[in-house]
Amino acid sequence: MSNANVENKWKVIAVTSVCLLITVSILYALGVGWKQPAERIPEPGEPLSLWTEDAPARQKLEKFVSEAVREGGEGYIPEENRIAVFDLDGTLFCETDPNYFDYTLLVHRVLEDPDYRDRASDFERETANKIVEQNNTGASFSGLEVDHGKAIASSFAGMTVGEFNAYIQEFKKLPMPSYDGMNRGEGWYRPMLQVVEYLQANGFTVYVVSGTDRFIVRGIVYDSPLNVPPRQIIGSDETLVAPDQGGTDGLNYVYDDDDKLVLGGDFIVKNLKMNKVSVIAQEIGVQPVLSFGNSTGDASMAEYVTSGNEYPSLAFMLCCDDTVRENGNETKADKMKALCEEFGWVSVSMKNDWKTIYGDGVTKK
Repeated sequence: MSNANVENKWKVIAVTSVCLLITVSILYALGVGWKQPAERIPEPGEPLSLWTEDAPARQKLEKFVSEAVREGGEGYIPEENRIAVFDLDGTLFCETDPNYFDYTLLVHRVLEDPDYRDRASDFERETANKIVEQNNTGASFSGLEVDHGKAIASSFAGMTVGEFNAYIQEFKKLPMPSYDGMNRGEGWYRPMLQVVEYLQANGFTVYVVSGTDRFIVRGIVYDSPLNVPPRQIIGSDETLVAPDQGGTDGLNYVYDDDDKLVLGGDFIVKNLKMNKVSVIAQEIGVQPVLSFGNSTGDASMAEYVTSGNEYPSLAFMLCCDDTVRENGNETKADKMKALCEEFGWVSVSMKNDWKTIYGDGVTKK
């Protein structure tokens, strides 16, 4: 081959390589070829494959979504208004084993943690022991939700947000007492994880709106299969302060480069019932079109979503009617089914609508 031909050959290769690099750069700039580094639900097949095919709730959700994304149709919802709000405990995540995740966390902190139990206040011990009594006897205590929130805030006061999260991650590694094959941080309802992914794939923005402490919810979601960022997690709140702030009001204190945020020890609000409606309006600013809950603590949220909405809307309520695969309660489930009929909410039967709850490797003891 002549020198001229060799030179021409290398010119062609060089030009082709440059064109290829430019093309790849453009594709990546447009988002093509980029995959979000989030853990995905491993089940293959159709989006709601863990739901029974004839489940009424599944059929209503699929119909709603198909109409919401059909531009020009009567049920069309612009993407910026496709907002879905989910409760956490009993809706996305195991609610009782033997109690809420955040209740069992307080018991662990105050009564079991060797690094803290001797420093716990009388109020914290009293609150934790009420939870233990509730677990053992089913006793009900007026105001326990708020007392628990106060005890969580005070018992973790002084920790940075990162230290609090690290504590929660260690607690998540403890085994679930009622299940084989599952730790405390793994109690996700896998059919509901599919619902979240299905909605996100169709342009819905998902928020978690929980009665659990916001930082605890973020800790539960951290390093989990639920792909919802911290900014879309709403819960009960406690104060955050700078360590040197002392009792100085935030209006009179300037955060400096040596400061860090720590838990202030004061409880602000329990995010249940009407408080969920208020915080949705304050933090989201758009009336959601889908609500998912499981108890009367979510009733106001469900009614807010489905009342006077500019767009089509639905509220779903999970019914804890599975006593074989889950710590169900048929009496509570029947009451929720009756409320769904009364208010026009869509009931979800954990027993009949789901092929699995926690996955094949998990069994109830």
